[in-house]
Amino acid sequence: MPCKTGKIINCGALGITMKIVVGISGASGAVIGIKLLEALRNEQTVLIVSQNAKKIIERETAWKYEQVTNMAKETYENTEMDAEIASGTSRFDTMIIAPCSTTTLAKIACGIGDNLLTRTASVALKERKKLIIVPRETPVSTPTLKRMYELSLYGAVIMPPVPAFYLAPENIDDVVNYIVGKILDHIGIRHNLYEPYRR
Repeated sequence: MPCKTGKIINCGALGITMKIVVGISGASGAVIGIKLLEALRNEQTVLIVSQNAKKIIERETAWKYEQVTNMAKETYENTEMDAEIASGTSRFDTMIIAPCSTTTLAKIACGIGDNLLTRTASVALKERKKLIIVPRETPVSTPTLKRMYELSLYGAVIMPPVPAFYLAPENIDDVVNYIVGKILDHIGIRHNLYEPYRR
């Protein structure tokens, strides 16, 4: 199986199953979105993958696009602006964009909903649903920092994929597991992707 975890995933919602929109945009680090989908198998996941992300998935990982979509309960093309999740009346609990390109981030911050990914993020903001953005860029330019600040003011959670060096990761899987685990922590889903730091 591609993207070995090294640890057993055991996820489950604290209560009822959640409907979670997962977006994978055209930034490096597609494995974060893939690992997130893998961890959310017990939830009702809706997947949006941008055109550039499709290329990155096959360039950076051992996964095929079809394998990734098979992990989601529903999948939409980024051009499907008539999808249910593009409407304010749609019922989903959380949206996570992992990884999120700086272009996608900037569009969301400016209220530009020109594709399904950015439109659904706009719905999440206006309906006060949880929106978690995992930007994959370093160093970060001043305009992007400004957009991150604005999105934080609007209620989005900005969660850069920063490794937890204090947990002494041994490989890339450990780093990715920690990042995905932090996302799951934030939406209240139990997991054992990493061991909490103890003195």
